[in-house]
Amino acid sequence: MYYQISHYFYLKKHFFIARYLCERAKRKTGIEIHPGAVIGKRLFIDHGTGIVIGETSIIGDDVTIFHGVTLGSTGKEVGKRHPTVRNCAIIGAGAKILGNISIGEYAKIGANAVILENVPSFATVVGIPGKITKKEEHSCK
Repeated sequence: MYYQISHYFYLKKHFFIARYLCERAKRKTGIEIHPGAVIGKRLFIDHGTGIVIGETSIIGDDVTIFHGVTLGSTGKEVGKRHPTVRNCAIIGAGAKILGNISIGEYAKIGANAVILENVPSFATVVGIPGKITKKEEHSCK
């Protein structure tokens, strides 16, 4: 709810009130979602403490995020600096997804993985740096 209200003010260019609401939500929930992030329907945050979602992040529909996840920047990009997470992806506890990269539909990111490159749809990625351990070959139908 805090995100939706702060995002509304952000889009109307009322940045102070948008950030104020974001900071208030962070104090209450332990989840930091920048009001500029774009989030689809039915985002499920399980045990949300420590989640950070950056300003230019885009999250699709039906995504699951566990505690301690960061969707952040590497500090090297300008403009779109944060990840895009496509529909139905699952991001395990403590995972760090950094930079202007894409996580494909139905992808699974393992706990504590560090992802610095694009992840294809239906792939399972684990480790530091993240490596594909499994890629299923079926469609979204």
